[in-house]
Amino acid sequence: MASNWQLIPPVEPPTWLVDRAGIYAAQLLWQRGWRDRDRVEAFLDCAAYTPTSAVAFGAEMQQAVKRIKQAFERDEKVLIWGDFDADGITATSVLWEGLGQFFPQERRLFYYIPDRLVASHGLSQASIERLHSEHNCQLIITCDTGSTNLDEIIYARSLGIDLIVTDHHTLPAERPPVVAIVNPRYLEPTHPLYHLSGVAVAFKLVEALYEGMPIDRTAVEPLENLLDLVAIGLVADLVQLVGDCRYLAQRGIEILRQKRRPGIKSLLEQCKKAGDRAIDISFGIAPRINSISRIWGDVRKCVELLTSQDPEICQELAELAELANTERKALQRRILSQVEQKIDRVDLSTTGILVLDDPQWPVGILGLVAGQVASTYNRPTILCNSEAELARGSARSIAGIDLYELIKGQEHLLASFGGHPLAAGFSLPTVNLSLLREALNHRFWQHNGQMQIHPLEIDLKLTISELGQNLFRQIKLLEPYGMGNPAPRFLISNCRFENIFNANIKTFKGKKVEYIRTEFDLVDRTGRIKGDWWGHYSYELPAGECNAIVELVDNPSKRTYTVRLIDFVELAGDRDNLENSFNLPAYAKTIATHLSIREAITHQVKILDWRGKSQTDSIDSIDMSIDMSEVVICDRCPTSWREIEYWLGRASSHHKPLVLTYSPPEQSNGTKAWRLLVGIAKYLSRTGKAISRSQLRSQLHLEDAALQLGLDAIAAYGWQIAPDRQTNPSLQMQFVDTAATSQETAICATQKFINAVNELSFQQRYFDRQLLSLIAVYAITGEQCH
Repeated sequence: MASNWQLIPPVEPPTWLVDRAGIYAAQLLWQRGWRDRDRVEAFLDCAAYTPTSAVAFGAEMQQAVKRIKQAFERDEKVLIWGDFDADGITATSVLWEGLGQFFPQERRLFYYIPDRLVASHGLSQASIERLHSEHNCQLIITCDTGSTNLDEIIYARSLGIDLIVTDHHTLPAERPPVVAIVNPRYLEPTHPLYHLSGVAVAFKLVEALYEGMPIDRTAVEPLENLLDLVAIGLVADLVQLVGDCRYLAQRGIEILRQKRRPGIKSLLEQCKKAGDRAIDISFGIAPRINSISRIWGDVRKCVELLTSQDPEICQELAELAELANTERKALQRRILSQVEQKIDRVDLSTTGILVLDDPQWPVGILGLVAGQVASTYNRPTILCNSEAELARGSARSIAGIDLYELIKGQEHLLASFGGHPLAAGFSLPTVNLSLLREALNHRFWQHNGQMQIHPLEIDLKLTISELGQNLFRQIKLLEPYGMGNPAPRFLISNCRFENIFNANIKTFKGKKVEYIRTEFDLVDRTGRIKGDWWGHYSYELPAGECNAIVELVDNPSKRTYTVRLIDFVELAGDRDNLENSFNLPAYAKTIATHLSIREAITHQVKILDWRGKSQTDSIDSIDMSIDMSEVVICDRCPTSWREIEYWLGRASSHHKPLVLTYSPPEQSNGTKAWRLLVGIAKYLSRTGKAISRSQLRSQLHLEDAALQLGLDAIAAYGWQIAPDRQTNPSLQMQFVDTAATSQETAICATQKFINAVNELSFQQRYFDRQLLSLIAVYAITGEQCH
C-alpha cells in the first residue's frame, strides 16, 4: 500500500471548544480552521445557521417561477428532464413531488431520464422530438443537466417548447436562449449557494415556487418532506458540504433517519444502515440508486422507489436495487483488473492523463473505475467504450487539475460533452480517440509540468483503546462528512492484523458475486477492534507489524464499532530507520567502516554509475575513453553485503573500474507480483503455452528462491506445474478443478511469496544505496580514483 502520508500537527484547542465538542472533536475543528464561537455553533447545530433564501438567485429564479405560474394558469403540460445519476434522480424526484402539488402527475406533469446504456448526459434532439409528440409539452424543466446543450435548446424552441434549466455544472461561454437558467455557477465562489448540487437547486426552485404561487400552504406537503431526497443527492454528488449545502444535508439527514418514505426505509434495511450519517448515503443508499442505471440503464423505477407510498412495491424495487449493486461491484472489479493490465503497458513517466478504451467495457461502470484509477495512480483518467463508431467516455480528475477545461479545449474532436473540473462525460468518433489522447497529454504537460503527489492527510494518532463510543459520539458531531469536511482518518501505529478472513459477497438470493471483502481484527498493545477492507483479499494484508490508517464506523445491526482500513505500511525494524532517516555524511561514515568499502577506498576502486543506460548511451554520455573489456561489470542489483564484497573484490583484485549496469531497483510490490503471476498462470493454462524460468524471473523481477515460493503458492491453489517436454526446461501450467491444499495452507503459501518479494525489494534498494553511498564517500573525502 501507499505510504505517502502526512500527519497533521497536533493542536491544543481552547477550553471552551473542548467543553462544547469534546477533546477529539475540538482538535479536529481547530485543525480545520473552525475557531470562531458563532461559526462553530452554526457548524455543529443547523438550528443556529441562517439558510440563504432562493431569491438570492435573482432575476433567473423570478423568471422561472413566473413561467411555471403561467403554465399552471394556462393548463399547459410540463416535462421534467433529469439525469441518470443519484443527484439527477433525486432532483427529478424533488420536482416530481414539488411540482406535483400544482400539476396533476401523468396528466399535466411528466418526467424523463435518459437510459444510461444507450444515451449520454444532457438533452438530445431525438428524445425532445419524441417526447413532444407523445405529451405535447409546452415547458421543459431540466434538473442536474442542460446548461451546455445549446443546439438542443434551439431545437426545442423551434418546436414551440420553452425551457427552464436548473443545473450546477460548468456554464457555457454565453447564456443559453432559455426562459431561465438557475445555476449557482453564476454566483461568486464564496456565496453560500455556490456549491449546491442539482437536487439542491431543484429544491430551491420548489422553495421559490411555494413562495410565489397563490396557494393555501396547508393544502400542500411541507417543504421539509423533500429534504431527505436533497440530502441523498448532495452527499452522492460529492459537492463541498459548506454553507447551505451543509445546512441542507444536516436537515435532510434528520428527516432521512425517520424513514418516512417506504423506499428509503427498504433501502436502509437492505444495506443495514440506520440512515443517520452521511456515510449511510455514500456507502449505502447512493450506490444502490446509481447501480440501477449502471446495470440496467432505465431509472424510472428509481424515481418510483423514492416517491411511492406503497411498501410492497418499494420493497420489491429495493431488492432490485440491491441485486444491481452486487452485480455492479463484480463488474467494477473485473473492469478495474482489465484497466490495470492496460496501464502496465503504459509509460507512466511520460503520461500525464490516462486515456484508455476497450470495446467490451460497459459505459455505466466507467466513471466509477476511472475514479479508482485516478486515485491510485494520481493521474486524471479517461475510460471509453469504443465498440461503436461513436465512443462514449467518462473522466475523473485529481485535486488541482481542471479536467473539464482540458477536455473542453478539444471540443473539435468531440460529439458531446459535459461535466465539471473533477468529473466529465463525453462522446466522440472512435477514430478520434488517439488524437484526443495525444492532444490532452500535450496540453497537460504544457500547463501542469511535473506530476504532484498529494499526501494522504491523517487527522489524529490514536490507540485502539481510544476507538470507541466516546470518540464516535464526538466525531459524529462534525457530520455530515464529505468534500470540504472529510471523514477523519486515524493513525494506529505498531499494530497487526489477526483473524483474517475473506469471502465473496453474496446477493440477497445467496448468489455469489465476484467482489470480496476482507475481515480482520486490528490489534495493538491497548486492545483489539474488528474491521474490514473492501475489494481486497486477505493475503494482501501484512503478516507482521504495521502502521495503519483507518476510519471509525458504527455497525447498527450489531450495535458495535468497527474500522474501515484506508491504508497501511509494513514495519521492518531498523530497516525503516535506514530508509527514512538517510543522512549522507553520517551514513557514508557508517558504511565506510565495513571492510569491503574501506578496502575499496584504500585501493581507489573506481565506480561508474551507468545504471539503466545502454552501453551506447553510457559511452556517448559518460566516458568515451572507457574500454569495456577493461572494466568489471556489475549487471545485477546486489541483495547482500556478500555480493557487494564480491563485486568490489573482483574490481580491486583486477585493478579495474567497477561499472554498475543493472536497472535501478524498483519498489516492487509483493501483492502486484502475485497478481501478475496468477495472470501468467491463467494465460498459460488457457493457451497451453510454456514459459521458461528465466522468462518468469524477468517478468516478475525475482530471484530463483522467491520465484519458487510463487510457484509453490500457485500449485497450492490448484495449478499443476510441469516441464514442457518439447521445450524443456520451460514450464507448463494447467489449472485443475480442486486445489491441492486447504485454503488456509494456500493463503499461507501466498503470504510467504508476497513477503519474500517485499523482502527482496527492500534488500535490493538497501544494498543499491550502499554502492551509491560509496560513491558519496569519494565525494565527501575528496579522493580521486584512477
